Amino acid sequence: MRVDTSAALNAYNASSTQNLGKIKPVDDVALKEQTDAFEAFLVKEVLDIALKNENPLFPEDPGDKIYNSMYNDAMSRALSGGFGFSQMLYDFLKERA
Repeated sequence: MRVDTSAALNAYNASSTQNLGKIKPVDDVALKEQTDAFEAFLVKEVLDIALKNENPLFPEDPGDKIYNSMYNDAMSRALSGGFGFSQMLYDFLKERA
């Protein structure tokens, strides 16, 4: 899963150079989406490692790696925003802006 950080970086750069530390509400939403996407990426990496060999939901067959990846991706998106990494990163970036 590739995380697009361009919106978050653009929001950060625009706020730090043009707005003297004031982020627009639209940029807040974009920043929150990107921090949630980053948390989803972290959760997916943990799930990929944790469920690498033993996943009772999917027996071994030719497409098991694809199904496992899809399952981990869906779970990571569903769980993102609930662990606190996203909010912590959002607060940090907003404070630095």
